[in-house]
Amino acid sequence: MPTTLTGRELIKQYIDENDISLQSLGAMYGISKVYVSDILSGKRTGKKANEIVLKIIEDFKLGIKN
Repeated sequence: MPTTLTGRELIKQYIDENDISLQSLGAMYGISKVYVSDILSGKRTGKKANEIVLKIIEDFKLGIKN
């Protein structure tokens, strides 16, 4: 199974560049800022965490640009 490291890094870069708080991001997805932080740090893994990473990437249209 591939890791979500690249996706998590894309999300962290995006929220830093756009001054989005973990609290706001968590509120958008119905999860706590601690849970968001745990996902982005790689502490939380598994199906639900991976689905959230993928959903954020999709919603914000993040991806590796060629």
